Amino acid sequence: MGTKKLYDKLQSFHWLRKYPNLIREFTPTAPNQLWVSDITYWKIETGYVYISFITDAYSHKIVGCHVAETLESVETIQALKMALSGLLKEPESHFQLIHHSDRGVQYCHHKYVKLLQDYYIKISMTESGDPLENAVAERVNGIIKEEYLQYYTVKNIKEAKKVLDFVVKLYNEDRPHNSIGNLLPSQVHEEKIKTEKLWKNYYKKNPIIVNQFQD
Repeated sequence: MGTKKLYDKLQSFHWLRKYPNLIREFTPTAPNQLWVSDITYWKIETGYVYISFITDAYSHKIVGCHVAETLESVETIQALKMALSGLLKEPESHFQLIHHSDRGVQYCHHKYVKLLQDYYIKISMTESGDPLENAVAERVNGIIKEEYLQYYTVKNIKEAKKVLDFVVKLYNEDRPHNSIGNLLPSQVHEEKIKTEKLWKNYYKKNPIIVNQFQD
């Protein structure tokens, strides 16, 4: 079992309410219908820091991000607040929005859940440790770390924040994606461009049903 998969599995062992996977057969057709979230680590000179990402699954734009020295829920909430701030331009755009994540304690924390509920955003979570249940989020983690972050020497959290902001801007505004017709994430997101093959259904048929209130 890989380090990331083991970490996700351990993070799901908590008493907080978990939610069912709502996106197994779901295909987004516009921005702000499905956000996918995940947390990854980044090694800098002083040790490890942790990045929370929220990505729009239709446009592949990173709409929220935050880097911190701990995995506390309050840090992950900062990425969500950033993403939610982008909805202010279109007040009704979130009524059909689903937020999908793993079952980690950060996403099940009552403050994180309440913030989603305050915006009437549906909550969806993975039901196993299979990374394919959150494939877009996993892919974004890999791109940011392997194509960008590994080439920077970062001394501390202050530098890390500046580098992450710069890298996310490059990803959103300068990196074309084959999955969105070789266009840019920000371009597709903001102009709501229709492209071919925006989404690939990674989910298996005949899902295992779990208790939506607890393991």
